[in-house]
Amino acid sequence: MFLFIPLFFAGEFLDLPKLTSLFYGFISFSCIASSIYIINDYRDREDDRKHPVKCKRPLASGSVSPAAAIVICVLLMILGFGLAWWIRDKFLFVLSIYFFINLGYSLGLKSIPILDIILLATGFVLRIKGGSVITHVPLSEWIVIMVFLLAIFMAIGKRRDDVLLKLSSGTDMRKSIKGYNLEFLNALLALVSAVIIVSYFMYTMSPEVKLRMGTYRLYYTCLFVMAGIMRYLQIIYISSDSGSPTKILYKDRFIQLTLVLWIASFVLILYLKDFTIFK
Repeated sequence: MFLFIPLFFAGEFLDLPKLTSLFYGFISFSCIASSIYIINDYRDREDDRKHPVKCKRPLASGSVSPAAAIVICVLLMILGFGLAWWIRDKFLFVLSIYFFINLGYSLGLKSIPILDIILLATGFVLRIKGGSVITHVPLSEWIVIMVFLLAIFMAIGKRRDDVLLKLSSGTDMRKSIKGYNLEFLNALLALVSAVIIVSYFMYTMSPEVKLRMGTYRLYYTCLFVMAGIMRYLQIIYISSDSGSPTKILYKDRFIQLTLVLWIASFVLILYLKDFTIFK
């Protein structure tokens, strides 16, 4: 879904041809991301069997054979790269970079502390870059910074959950966990969350952004960003439930409401700014 971010913030989300191209890009990127997940799960299937949640993954649980997984992986790569080439050569280039970075991650780079978090965040930046090249919408450095910081924030939350599992079970769920402890990750979360909030405030009040968006009211949306981050911190610190940001998004009503209101506020400010009330 990150592919759609550049078009949305450019105020061109109602451009049907570009939206259609993004839909094809969404399918292509999903295929390549899925092939990477298969490679990762194939290599980690023995370690995943020790994890209370990951043991239910198809390869770890034995519901899908390794041979079948490899066949599916190859078919997904053919479909993903073929569709990317059909969409645009520059998109194929971005997707290839994403694939090889994540292949390196799955083959061993994820075992290097800090680098593993940075590589995960880079994957999200490449997603919005893919959306940018598909729609010919230039990326603002602010969007790149915000997406990178948000991805770093969520990756730290996941590593914190791995540390908590290690403390409760006595087993390392991943090799990179040896380079982390609870105090270090708590400090990183506090640091990155503060940087995200300050960066977002600077983004909404930037003269360049005000000029490009045609409005100065973007700072209204800061409320929802702060509320969402504070709620996420509350969940991982109080509830100790930091394993999957996606899972938290699916089940936490507060974060869902905050996200909906944040998107709605942007729709009102960017797409209805011609109404007198929003001028």
